[in-house]
Amino acid sequence: MAAIFKRELGSYFNSAVGYVVLAVFWFFSGLSFYTYCLLYNTSSMALFFAAMFLMILLVIPLITMRSFSEERRQKTEQALLTAPVNLFEIVFGKFLAAFVMFLLCNLIFVLYAVIIATFTAPDWAVFFTTFLGVLLLGSAVIAIDMFVSAMTESQIIAAAIAIGIGILIDRLGDIANYINTEWVTNVINKISFDKHFSNFSTGIISLPSIVFFLSVTAVFLFLTARVYEKRRWS
Repeated sequence: MAAIFKRELGSYFNSAVGYVVLAVFWFFSGLSFYTYCLLYNTSSMALFFAAMFLMILLVIPLITMRSFSEERRQKTEQALLTAPVNLFEIVFGKFLAAFVMFLLCNLIFVLYAVIIATFTAPDWAVFFTTFLGVLLLGSAVIAIDMFVSAMTESQIIAAAIAIGIGILIDRLGDIANYINTEWVTNVINKISFDKHFSNFSTGIISLPSIVFFLSVTAVFLFLTARVYEKRRWS
């Protein structure tokens, strides 16, 4: 698994992908920080993190779109499937590389908090619980988007579908508001990423929300492994 992880992480920076992702994420996060924190002259990063929620959902597909689709396109998939590692190690190694790439993107948030700290005392407890929520959100979305990547050999298609899923995740709360059936609304609210994330952004470490994000991560990593198990024997 370590070899898969190193190979995947290295591939982000052996091409332009890693640098483009970092540049795009840091540019838009910097713009959001300037707009919602510096212009408002506030130490609260609540509006900033709310604005970054959709940005996170849209950037992760750029990280994951090549995870498995590139293997199929370059015809290296068979070599990967016959390597002396089990399928879970392959999937988890790729997941860890994508997660580290996502973490590198989000480390810029610490810099923003330090900038605020030079002017006033930020609420570090809320910042760190929100940062934990960001990582858990990212973990779940990475797993979902990797599953999408495993279903196609086209990076463009994988990215387009993953972006569509990201927009749907972002709009779930609005969809629930337009549905009059109570049990459907309750189900949507239960699976709303935004509602689970909002617990962390208010400084609450919610165990049900942690379980939700980790469960989504585990389920989609399992499904991705099953996709490749079927392909291995086909």
